[in-house]
Amino acid sequence: MKGVKLKIYGLLFVLLMVVSCKKEVVKTTDIATQKANDLLAKMTLEEKIGQLNLRGTSSRQKTLPNELKQAVREGKVGAFLNVMKTEYVDELQKIAIEESPNKIPLIFARDVIHGFKTIFPIPLGLAASWDADITEKSSRVAAIEASSVGIRWTFAPMLDIARDSRWGRIAESPGEDPYLASKLGEAYVKGFQGDSLNDPTSMLACAKHFIGYGAAIGGRDYNTAIINKELMQNVYLPPFKAAFKAGSQTVMTSFNETNGIPASGDKKLLQEILRKQLNFDGFVVSDWNSVTEMIPHGFAKDEKHAAELGLNAGLNMEMTSKSYEHHIKELLSEGKISESQLNNLVVEILKVKFRMGLFENSGRNSKASKLYAKEHLALAKEAAIKSSVLLKNDKSILPLVKKTKIAVVGPLANKPREQLGTWTFDGEGQHSVTPIKAFENNNTNFSFTEGLSYSRDKSEVQFKKTIQNAKNSDVIVFIGGEEAILSGEAHSRANIDLPGAQEKLLKELSKTGKPIILVIMAGRPITLTNIINNVDAVLMTWHPGTMGGEAIYEMLFGIQEPSGRLPVTWPKTVGQLPLFYNHKNTGRPVIPEKFVQMDSIPVGAWQSSLGNTSHYLDVGFTPHFPFGYGLGYTSYMYSNLQVSTQKLTNTNQIKISVDVKNTGERDGEELVQLYVQDVVGSVTRPVKELKGFEKVKLKSGALKTVSFALTVDDLKYYNSNLKYGVEKGDFNLWVGNNASNGLRSGFSYE
Repeated sequence: MKGVKLKIYGLLFVLLMVVSCKKEVVKTTDIATQKANDLLAKMTLEEKIGQLNLRGTSSRQKTLPNELKQAVREGKVGAFLNVMKTEYVDELQKIAIEESPNKIPLIFARDVIHGFKTIFPIPLGLAASWDADITEKSSRVAAIEASSVGIRWTFAPMLDIARDSRWGRIAESPGEDPYLASKLGEAYVKGFQGDSLNDPTSMLACAKHFIGYGAAIGGRDYNTAIINKELMQNVYLPPFKAAFKAGSQTVMTSFNETNGIPASGDKKLLQEILRKQLNFDGFVVSDWNSVTEMIPHGFAKDEKHAAELGLNAGLNMEMTSKSYEHHIKELLSEGKISESQLNNLVVEILKVKFRMGLFENSGRNSKASKLYAKEHLALAKEAAIKSSVLLKNDKSILPLVKKTKIAVVGPLANKPREQLGTWTFDGEGQHSVTPIKAFENNNTNFSFTEGLSYSRDKSEVQFKKTIQNAKNSDVIVFIGGEEAILSGEAHSRANIDLPGAQEKLLKELSKTGKPIILVIMAGRPITLTNIINNVDAVLMTWHPGTMGGEAIYEMLFGIQEPSGRLPVTWPKTVGQLPLFYNHKNTGRPVIPEKFVQMDSIPVGAWQSSLGNTSHYLDVGFTPHFPFGYGLGYTSYMYSNLQVSTQKLTNTNQIKISVDVKNTGERDGEELVQLYVQDVVGSVTRPVKELKGFEKVKLKSGALKTVSFALTVDDLKYYNSNLKYGVEKGDFNLWVGNNASNGLRSGFSYE
């Protein structure tokens, strides 16, 4: 009997555990997940497979293929991309919710990267604003405009840390710093998705590319990335963590392999890191054909194997390629994937659709579209001004006075489509305000000769006329850079000088003796070493978007001040790349006073290190412009750095303050930046890391005390054992206006 009683007690214990587990599941499962599970129970295998399929059409498609409509009718498609005719969107959605077996609505997606119709500066440009508010507002405008034609899912933001300006997709990145990227990633998600996912103007965000795409060898797109585990955790993952915390419902795997494993088949990446560590609670979509591209990677032997790898890794939705559609049934029958795995992948998609409210209101937001609304254009101009970085301004040539006679020159001065930049499929050149158009609108005293017909133009046929026109002016405004097509996906460059004959034309113009203001439109930093001494001012506007011309006019004439600061380190030459401020010290850190430039080495010198350290003999150890750099139309003085305590503990915080005074004659805006160095660690730490920033507006002569606070959480990092925390020791800190300078102090953690 005693044995029977023990068995009974054992059974009761098991039952109690089961009941408690069930209660816990109900307690932690949201309503959308419950609804998704209820719907799943009604679905056929074919419908389940269908939800995992992201299909597309050409946005130039003249007719909607009957086979596509039939696939929707049979529940074999979960989402669409690039369906741009509103009548197609409406028809396909109507078929899905009225004729498919379980009336499951579709999601319509599009690459809405930095605007839909109203185009904002490229993401690297927005990163130069260091402004989460303008980033969020621009994304909200994009969502409002795009949702009016049925787009409820965008493949943005791109959160790839980018340290190499050769990489074409640096244009889409938030720059090189994980702290800044995290702040912007959160803002993008909030802007795209809005206050509620079921708002008809809400557009799903998609954090991409997971992970390490920006670390491609040599800045060559799609290429291999090698990232050690500490670097992955401390640099590449934080922006994604911030995006998921902000509620991003989708994430996209990257094309590349990281440490030998393509992301779309990386089980550890998509399950242990994404789901468990980062607590991601949406669904994962592949990049275009990236599932089947595991075959040429040498990771999958054929399409069936690629599907198996993607499914077992936990990739929910396959973009464009059809390995899932072709092979899931066979993989199930062979036991290479389980039905519970498939069900889980489907539920993760369905619950997002429920969160979007598509089952209650799947129709397009067909009310007033607000395309190119007045307030949208005003915001686009503001964003372009806040994104523009003044790199040089000798003798305060800028701002110009109104009556200045200007010779406008350059291949991008009047190119409405080019100024929109990369990934602007829906942008329309006829709505762009170019610099020439803005000058005309504002009755500017100028004449215009292009000089070069496009950025890569090598013809000198216009040089003579252009130079003569310049001689008759007070100042030359050269508007050049690179066409939109020269940056973005698959557009990496080994040489990032001004393309074509732009440098030659600038040097010829400098012979006139007239001051030259160089305005650059480009998707990346452009190396300027060859011509920097030939120009008097340099204004980097990136690709500024629809209102770029009006923004440039207002900055040149001082109506507005360019207030952007560099989100990436600007190289002197491409040979310095990859280049980033938060590098390691090495065992032989730079000693500036001991640097020997190559031309200073005596002929026949005895073979020695000459006092040099880890840098190049010919270009030295500094970038052309450091991370965080940017000029304005006034000047500032930093003083009175105060640190509240020299000892940080787990229970206190360090308050840091500095006085910033506008010492110039104009009102202005300064970006005050806080950097910290962990001096000694069990894993070597960067020479500096950004830990805070604040923009302050100061009238001429005004002084303001700017304050920051640091806690232990701000200093935590992952060590070689992937333990997250802070080690006891000393820290340096700097407060200044870029990563290369600032007032210095320090503290210790005990």
